[in-house]
Amino acid sequence: MRRVGLWLGLAATLSSCGGGGGDGSGGSVGVVSSATPTPTPTATATPTATAGCSLTTRQAWVDARMREWYLFPETLPASINAAAYTSVQAYIDALTATARSQNRDRYFTYITSIAEENAYYSSGSTAGFGFRLSYPGGNQIVVAESFENTPALAAGIDRGTQITGIGTTAATIRSVSDIIASEGTAGITNALGANTAGTTRVFRFVTGGVTREAAVAKSDYELTPVSSRYGYKVLDDGGRKVGYVNLRTFISTADSQLRTAFAAFRAQGVTQVIVDLRYNGGGLVATAELFSNLLGGGRSTSDVLSYTAFRPEKSAYDETAFFAPTAQSIAATKIAFIGTGGTASASELVINSMIPYLRANAGLIGTNTYGKPVGQIALDNTSCDDRLRVIAFATQNASRQGNYFNGLATTVEATCRAGDDLAYPLGDAREASVAAALTYLRGGSCTPITASAAREAVSLAAPRELLSPARPTTAQREVPGLF
Repeated sequence: MRRVGLWLGLAATLSSCGGGGGDGSGGSVGVVSSATPTPTPTATATPTATAGCSLTTRQAWVDARMREWYLFPETLPASINAAAYTSVQAYIDALTATARSQNRDRYFTYITSIAEENAYYSSGSTAGFGFRLSYPGGNQIVVAESFENTPALAAGIDRGTQITGIGTTAATIRSVSDIIASEGTAGITNALGANTAGTTRVFRFVTGGVTREAAVAKSDYELTPVSSRYGYKVLDDGGRKVGYVNLRTFISTADSQLRTAFAAFRAQGVTQVIVDLRYNGGGLVATAELFSNLLGGGRSTSDVLSYTAFRPEKSAYDETAFFAPTAQSIAATKIAFIGTGGTASASELVINSMIPYLRANAGLIGTNTYGKPVGQIALDNTSCDDRLRVIAFATQNASRQGNYFNGLATTVEATCRAGDDLAYPLGDAREASVAAALTYLRGGSCTPITASAAREAVSLAAPRELLSPARPTTAQREVPGLF
């Protein structure tokens, strides 16, 4: 069966994150399939209150599709008063409340814009400053990462930069500590302004021990899934060649970049790899499968990569994916996966797919992952620019392991605790998680990760959370902390 509209990612709430689906077309499954409009990078279409797109009609459309496709139908309320909810998303949250209380649907089911989502998954198109913000506590905001060809990086704001003040002008700068003290981290997302090109903020920030101020305007840009600065490299670890690859998000433009990275590894005979997914909230299933295939050059085409299972009455859509090594694949003998609480869904699928074959030679480095062994399909109401991302399937590896709602720390056979050291660039052998990964690959000892991502993060002084607004864009769901 052709895989259409399958998506593995997190709906963003607090430090959560997102992911995408299928072949990137954004089409619905089976008979629900319909045409989608041509996307634009900053599309923000709002359904009009016509008879076809009134709140009541949209809620009814959502209700019918939830009852047809939702993976946990037994948790849906038998009846619900739609009039009690003032938005489609609030209605969805009420429908999924029971599954959420059971830790099975942590706001993974939601409504979004077809045009906006298509723009992101096809090219990474979004509008913003182009940095990823973390909150390590203590009324501080620190940049976890800045992306290439973005306003933030052009202004000298990069990983490890501390943002100390935000204003619409230099005269109106408020200190970050005051904003958080009075409004919490939500005050920071509000202070950063609308996600539209041209929105300008003046930042006071500290980088390299020097305090600076700069006016930075949001602009449209395309996020590069594999960084041109540190996305992949071959590290020399005492004469051993170790591949390092960092994937920011699973979107279609990642495919060629991943192939290029692994072709370089293959050319240099690399068989041990560090796969850095520490901030990766998920994305396209097809890209996750490609990533696993690039790591699985030694796998047979009869080896199971993953199982996809829908609810029983939708079992016709169940699928078994087998390994299909490519010309760029390497036969990885040992892999160190760097993860955090922001590592979710499609990222977890890649890690989980390697466990049955590498066992203790597939290690988790850093902290526990988020825990999302389920995925969404896209169901479209094109006349209203509504796309319902509904949890409709579960994933398992070849050993039928898939119940990791509390993260992968207790599923993988080898783990090593490590922090996220913002003092060093990603991919630097001195950075705490990369250093721990190298130690693991050479067979050194380490302290195991516990099953609690939150406790690990705090104890290791890692960023406690990646910031996310209450109503994230598609890009912010997929790339946690993005602004």
